[in-house]
Amino acid sequence: MSNQSRSKTRLSRALGVALTPKAAKYMEKRPYAPGEHGRTKRKQDSDYAVRLREKQRLRAQYGIREKQLRIAFNEARRTDGLTGENLVELLEMRLDALVLRAGFARTIAQARQFVVHRHILVDGQIVDRPSFRVKPGQTIGVKQRSEGTEPFQVAAAGGHVDVLPKLPGYLEVELDTLQAQLLRRPKRAEVPVTCDVQLVVEYYAAR
Repeated sequence: MSNQSRSKTRLSRALGVALTPKAAKYMEKRPYAPGEHGRTKRKQDSDYAVRLREKQRLRAQYGIREKQLRIAFNEARRTDGLTGENLVELLEMRLDALVLRAGFARTIAQARQFVVHRHILVDGQIVDRPSFRVKPGQTIGVKQRSEGTEPFQVAAAGGHVDVLPKLPGYLEVELDTLQAQLLRRPKRAEVPVTCDVQLVVEYYAAR
């Protein structure tokens, strides 16, 4: 296991949520926190610690920095509706998140790498910002010159389907042609992330 994989696995165990397919397999064998006290019953965490861990869970699943999450939270708070649900829905419309959900990538880190390396198109134009917000009706695809490379050939053959969550209803995907369309704004209940969003709201509200 590489140092990066080991780090992701350790973080996954600490947060109690699998961040990569390798971490998911590892956590099946060791369903407890890392470290020498991982198997022992932990003392009850403070309210702050519980909220912090939930916020870190959300941040890790999208692979974003604290500043990015804070910006998204502030926008979610200004939007009509429940702040926590708005937050997840806004994060889910990030280009890297949708590249992952569509099955073009195996992990959020790989999805972000594909975008940064200019392999991904939105409505036929290259977009190299993982944080780019895709609008309903827009189409996501892979640059023609990139389609023949091994990572995308694996994706087009459905190589990631078994390790990713079921395709959500807000996305329409033609995997063999590496094309996807965001049909509408995601709803929190459909978004395959593990997080108590109310605790995240409480974390930021207390700061």
